[in-house]
Amino acid sequence: MRIVPRSEGASLRLALFTDTFTPQMNGVSRTLERLVSAVEARGGAVRVETVEDPAALPDARVVRWPSAPFWAYPQLRVSAPVRAKVSAGLTRWRPTLVHATTPFGVGLAGRTAARAMGLPFVTSYHTSFGEYLKHYGLSALDRASWPYLRWFHNSGRRTFIPSQTVAKELQGQGFRDLRIWGRGVDPTRFHPRFRSPEMRAAMGAGPDDIVVAYVGRLAPEKQVALALDAMRVVSRRHAHVRMAIAGEGPDAARCRALAHERTWFAGPLSGDALAAFYASADVFVFPSTTETFGNVVLEAMASGLAVVAPDRGATLELASRESAQLFKGGDLDALVDALDGLVRDAPRRADLRAAGHRVAQSRSWDAIWDGLLREYLEVAAAPGSTGRVTLREAKRVM
Repeated sequence: MRIVPRSEGASLRLALFTDTFTPQMNGVSRTLERLVSAVEARGGAVRVETVEDPAALPDARVVRWPSAPFWAYPQLRVSAPVRAKVSAGLTRWRPTLVHATTPFGVGLAGRTAARAMGLPFVTSYHTSFGEYLKHYGLSALDRASWPYLRWFHNSGRRTFIPSQTVAKELQGQGFRDLRIWGRGVDPTRFHPRFRSPEMRAAMGAGPDDIVVAYVGRLAPEKQVALALDAMRVVSRRHAHVRMAIAGEGPDAARCRALAHERTWFAGPLSGDALAAFYASADVFVFPSTTETFGNVVLEAMASGLAVVAPDRGATLELASRESAQLFKGGDLDALVDALDGLVRDAPRRADLRAAGHRVAQSRSWDAIWDGLLREYLEVAAAPGSTGRVTLREAKRVM
């Protein structure tokens, strides 16, 4: 497939500010890692400013700032870069565009530097903060958070969002200049052909067993506990059903305590091991209703799994009634019924595997990156201000 010519992308020098990046393992960091490669493949240059991480490998493109674990989520780190040092680094590197992917810490430093230097500035919205606050018992902060988020994102010339569901939510909160930056899947990485007898054995599964998989962070907002509660019921009904979980997070200890004895926790996986994990399962359960997109749902579909997903949230843009088994989000009995029904109905599982695989094949990363790069180039070339918005202005819903 044709991509943006290198000659067209060569004028782009992107400074990417983010509080999450590899080697952190989450949907945002993996997407940003792909973004760096996509810009470079199209002739552009990228400088990443992010938090330091003890597990990070040296990379000349990446500037890491001193950081500490976030108290509510130790797997994430927070940082407060020195403004003068950020600006000095950007002055030497000469970016044509600044993109902040997080509205605090490093991302806020990127916004401040872009304003001070008069550089074109864009943001992206990756996290449904309102839903996350509920799951961490901080709902009182929801009302106060929207003016700040509106101020931060409306300061840029674009806010890139992953789905129409998020667009509707943010438009209702007064966010401007929204653009869809969708997500794709690499069919050479995630595919049914990576099904592995060795991985099945690690899962404790025989040839006739059904493995229900989950991939993602083990965190309250992901509602993994709901899936574990449902699987305890289903596993008691069906001796040939097992569960396999890939991921880590602040809720890991509780998840292990809730799990049925036929549950295997693989820990965080990547690369070939992750591809084999997906393809070696039979059903993929995704209970979260807080997603802004749901990358793992697309990866599961590409890997040939029958998907069980909630009937609300951004995942519905992937998981329709034709391509997934939907259940009432947050309802334990509904999730039990959905899983139990798929365990009993092999033809339905086969239909969903085929339909999901077709959905995944229609999601080309090349087209998505081409669209984003052209937005970047348009913003970088446009005359005018950086789109400054005062906090007082942001407190009004536009």
